Parts: sequence; C-alpha cells; structure tokens
Amino acid sequence: MKKNKHRLLTASILITLTSGAIFVLNKVVTASAVVKNLLYSKSKEFYNWRFGKIHYTVKGSGSPLLLIHDVSPCCSTEEWKYVSDSLAKEHTVYSLDLLGCGCSDRPKITYTNFLYVQLITDFIKNVIKQKTDIITSGLSGSFAVMACRNDDTIINRIMMINPEDLAILNQVPSKKSKAAKFILDLPLVGTLLYNFIMARGNIDLQFTEHYLYNPFHRDFDLLDSYYESAHLEHGNGKYLLASLKGKYLYCNIAQALQKINNSIYILQGDLEKRAEESVVLYSSINPSIEYEILPHQKHLPHIESPEKVLDTAKIFFI
Repeated sequence: MKKNKHRLLTASILITLTSGAIFVLNKVVTASAVVKNLLYSKSKEFYNWRFGKIHYTVKGSGSPLLLIHDVSPCCSTEEWKYVSDSLAKEHTVYSLDLLGCGCSDRPKITYTNFLYVQLITDFIKNVIKQKTDIITSGLSGSFAVMACRNDDTIINRIMMINPEDLAILNQVPSKKSKAAKFILDLPLVGTLLYNFIMARGNIDLQFTEHYLYNPFHRDFDLLDSYYESAHLEHGNGKYLLASLKGKYLYCNIAQALQKINNSIYILQGDLEKRAEESVVLYSSINPSIEYEILPHQKHLPHIESPEKVLDTAKIFFI
C-alpha cells in the first residue's frame, strides 16, 4: 500500500512539473514572438462583429475593393502590402484580418466556411455599405463564392489568386481529422504542438517551399509579421489551425460556382499543385470564368511579383 502511495505521489509530482514546464515554455514562445509589436502598431480600424472584433484598414478613394488574405493563423492584411497602395490610387481599398488572424479576435470556437461567409457578408453590408469588388487569396476564394450565392447584392467582380483546389474543398471531417482537431484544442499539449508547427523556422520553410518560387525574394519583415500573427492572443490561433486540420473550413462550392453570375478571374501560379487541372475544373463548372497561369510563380504572386497581379487587376477592375 505504501509503495502504491509513493508511486502515485511521484507520478503526481512529475505530471505537475511537466505541466508547469510546458506552461512556462508556451508563455516564453508567445512573448518572444510578439515582442517586436509589428502588427498592433499598424492597426487602424475595428469592426465589432458578433463573434469578435475584426481589424481592417482603409486607404485610397474610388470604387470599393475588398482584399481578403489566405486562411491561416499566420496570415493578415500584411499579405497585401505590395499591392494595396497601388490599388488605392483608383479604388477605396478595404483589407481585413479574418477572425482568428492578424489583429482580429481569436475566439475559442470551431471555425467554418459559413462563419467566414457571414463575416464577409456582414462586413460589406455594415462597413463598406455598397456592392464591392473582391480580390481573394487561397482558401478565402471559396468564402467569396458562397457569399455571392447567398446574397447577390454585395459582391460585384471577383479575382481569385490561387483558389483552393475543388477536390480539396470537397473533403469533409473524418475520424482522423477530428482527432487532429481534438489534440490541438487541448490546453497545454495542444498549445505546445501549435507552437512547434508555427515555429519561426517552419514559417520560413513554408515561404521557401510553398509560397515563393524564388526563396531569395523573402521579406524578413514580412516573415516576422507572419510569425507574430501566429502567436498573438497567447497562441489562440491554434483554434483556427485546429479547424483547418479538422477540415471544417472546406465546402463544396461547385453548385454555387455554377449558379452565380459574377465576373470571375483566376490568377494561378504554374508551380502550385495541380495548377492547370485546378483552373480547368473551375472553368468547366462555370465557362464564363477567365484565368491566367502565371509562369514561375507559387502561392503568393502578389508578394513575389506584385506588378503582374497589379497589371491584371487594373484591366479586370476597369
């Protein structure tokens, strides 16, 4: 009996010390990641949405143009830093941080495609207050399409930069993906795993392997902004990442894509996975969709080759 009590006491002490060490480590990682204060120092306006405050910026004058970044806790309005000023010469440019990203709030909820559809709809109606053109990046293109399907009075033309492959958007949560979400949602272990996934070295690797064709085009201030964004609000970006890993943000948009009447233009990096197959599938569902495959580009041509994106945008949004 005494041996069992001793073992239980030892195990309890070890668990407590381990938990304390993980807690301290998580706090240190978060504090070191945000010490430069790159994002909040630039924050401008906030829209008080029902699920939290949404950070956004406004610049320029003319017809409204909304910029929506890709979906990840490390993404923010900084994704548009190389094109927003030029676009603002002819448009009133709105750029928002999606819920769970940048300087916007990061509530402990399950993030879904429909959540962001509602955010975009409410933001346009309550902040922009008129029909707007949109440029999207990555997965956010699916939100714009679904928003058009739900309400045809809010969005005019859509330019999608590397929209998510329709084959991926068709995926639904599985036992495996739900398990991944459950682990990331855990208070200590999930946060530790999140901090490892969103380590500075892994973000650098994402840029060199997936985001940019030429790794020497890296902007280290931008990398710092991505790293900081991932760790704002004490790492609560993990709830968005958990929803992504759980496949809760995917939605089959084929029917909506077929039925909407908006003008759509797709810019696709030629080195994205299934680049040509993806845009061909989009245009086969809606033959009115125009597209251009950009040579020597990966996921973020508006960062690596902003002049190419701007040239197309100026023609499309005349």
